[in-house]
Amino acid sequence: MIRALATVLALIAPAALAGDYGTALPAPISAETCPADPESWTKAALERSLTAQLGLPLVPHPADNPPTEAKIELGRKLFFDRRLSINRTMSCAMCHVPEQGFANWELATAIGVEGRSVKRNAPSVINVGFLTPLFHDGRDPALETQFVAPLVARNEMANPSIGHVVAELNRLPDYRRLFDAAFAAPASLDRIGQAFGAYQRSLTLGNSAFDRWYYGGDETALDAAAQRGFALFSGTAGCASCHVIETDHALFTDQAFHDTGYGRMREERRQNPPASHPVQVAPGVVHQVDFSRIRSVSAPREADLGRYEVTEDPADRWTFRTPGLRNLAVTAPYMHDGALTTLGDVLEFYNAGGAGHPGQDARIRPLGLSPDELADIQAFLMALTSEGLDCLVAEARSHPPDNF
Repeated sequence: MIRALATVLALIAPAALAGDYGTALPAPISAETCPADPESWTKAALERSLTAQLGLPLVPHPADNPPTEAKIELGRKLFFDRRLSINRTMSCAMCHVPEQGFANWELATAIGVEGRSVKRNAPSVINVGFLTPLFHDGRDPALETQFVAPLVARNEMANPSIGHVVAELNRLPDYRRLFDAAFAAPASLDRIGQAFGAYQRSLTLGNSAFDRWYYGGDETALDAAAQRGFALFSGTAGCASCHVIETDHALFTDQAFHDTGYGRMREERRQNPPASHPVQVAPGVVHQVDFSRIRSVSAPREADLGRYEVTEDPADRWTFRTPGLRNLAVTAPYMHDGALTTLGDVLEFYNAGGAGHPGQDARIRPLGLSPDELADIQAFLMALTSEGLDCLVAEARSHPPDNF
């Protein structure tokens, strides 16, 4: 397990430090180093979702949806089943890829059925059980209802209605046993949501090197650079004012919405595109292509006003929920639109004071940190990668995907 994680970090870190957009992707997270028995994966998943892990609080389970092995097994099947899309080609796991930290390394923004464009990055669902509300703009309050939006969105899984999905599941014989085992009842909207919620809350991992050092008292768990980076993160740089660290746990998010200047900056660039755009046609081979040619074969890129699209309150324009920072090393690219490829790019953006728009959060200000100090903060962020990623992959791949 440790060896596999070290391989991932070693492959990612040089690219992140260099800010190199052309660097090859890291090796996928492998399940082969997981010591767990693949036949008893549901037991391990249930235990994990009911146990507080080092650095994390207990997962909050809704009173009306206590987790069970049967619900987790059903939720996993739903998560990987391509039959839940209109043309039976896409599953949730095609945007939230287990071997890529339940994110997607290849795409800045997600792609739906038939290659339809989605304007936002697909975030990792590891530790999603702690988030309230959900999505970059906070438009849904719970995992039990969150699944509806991607299933019916025309640019995602494109089902004509959620009732269509319920009826389809009740027609599929392989689901009858699983719904009976989990609920002693057939598929319904609420039961589908409860199964999705139970499975995703089992994707919970703490026990990073930082956790072992800060919460576990292991002075050897964090190297000197990461310790200096933590001091900067929680002190001079002020990152912890939004990426909160509590005395007994750290979700690294205040679960609130902020205007960092980034959203408005990206909208201005959308409205004023460059004359040409770099297009990589092969590894290391990049051509500058006239942007008008790209536009002629592309759907118009949508504006993204962030939280405003949920509340329609002008004060919420350009605000997005503070993301958690755990497992950043295996969940690139970054920001709500995935436009920043490396952690180095993200740190440079914030070190410069964001975009400098008048309305951005006052805490986003020029920091004046040196390259060495930025490297130390990055070393700290890399130390937020949990042990056990390989076992999440092993559990996810415990059965072939349902892509009939």
